[in-house]
Amino acid sequence: MTTLARAAICRGNTEPFAIEEVQLDDLRPDELRVRIVACGVCHTDMAVRDKQLPVPHPVVLGHEGAGIVEEVGSAVTVAKPGDRVVMSFNSCGTCPSCEVDAPTYCYNFFPNNWSGVRADGSPVMFKDGDKMNANFFGQSSFATHAIAHQLNTVKVPDSAAHIPLAQIAPIGCGLMTGAGAVLRSMKVRAGMPIAVFGAGTVGMAAIMAAKIAGANPIIAVDVNDGRLELAKELGATHAFNGKDGAADKIKELCPQGLGYVFDTTGINKVIEEAWSLLAPKGICGIVGASNPADNLTFNEAEFMGNGRTVMGILGGDSDVGSFLVELLDYHVKGQFPFEKLIGYFDFSEINEAIEASENGSVVKPVLKISEE
Repeated sequence: MTTLARAAICRGNTEPFAIEEVQLDDLRPDELRVRIVACGVCHTDMAVRDKQLPVPHPVVLGHEGAGIVEEVGSAVTVAKPGDRVVMSFNSCGTCPSCEVDAPTYCYNFFPNNWSGVRADGSPVMFKDGDKMNANFFGQSSFATHAIAHQLNTVKVPDSAAHIPLAQIAPIGCGLMTGAGAVLRSMKVRAGMPIAVFGAGTVGMAAIMAAKIAGANPIIAVDVNDGRLELAKELGATHAFNGKDGAADKIKELCPQGLGYVFDTTGINKVIEEAWSLLAPKGICGIVGASNPADNLTFNEAEFMGNGRTVMGILGGDSDVGSFLVELLDYHVKGQFPFEKLIGYFDFSEINEAIEASENGSVVKPVLKISEE
């Protein structure tokens, strides 16, 4: 029996998202139906809207969802009806990457997250009896209800029972990516210097995680002075405007070079300059959504002779379950205060939330979709 829901449908960037009635398919054994309480707005949603990613249109987006489980399939063990859950990306669970707990590099990432349907080709959502593209990141949480999966759903631990789901919602993508890049991908060492380029959600999460890791100094680089002030509040020891000789200031502060560089801008010239600031054995982690036509150029002798590493990072090397619980534990302890990034919007204000994200007035917009 299908479930009625209301979802924000994206038909490209020439018209606004429109909230319309849809129907959810019956659950498969490894699926859950979740009543969505809140969902974060991420730049990846906008990249799909603008057809920068190969996700079919029209489509229901949203991939930082949190809500209450209403029903589960017969094989689901991660949660039961009534549980508070948060959702992240989906994976196949069986490929060589998934076998070593590296699902962000799942060989079958596209069919499980971006195809608009289940990996087997069947739809999870319908509109007026016709297939609607959904299952975005295994959830499509710009909706009152969503079908999620055993491998992308995490029960909120009892230790975080007092934290509203609307506050928890955005932890499943941007926050996870930035924090994971520091704590898991690059494995930042205490006492080592790091510079984070770009102070959006991912960069701010990296700064908070660098403080957890004990990095020093922690340098934020951005062109928005307001973001730089917030970065200092969240853990940056230094903040430099990228338009005002940031590289020279970093060289003066860290004459031996940086242990770590983390780029969230995706701008090749920024990445190349940042890479040049690395100390021997330094690591440059890259997560920014770059122009597909852009290339990076490094000096081969410096690259080899100094043992530097350039690392592409997806999802902060998260295994979803244990890492999201770890981040929530840091949050409960006050060490990962991402609530300072959030601005709340009603579901009906989804287009205003997207505009706030794009113009930079809100670091992390969160849609409140239903009462908890």
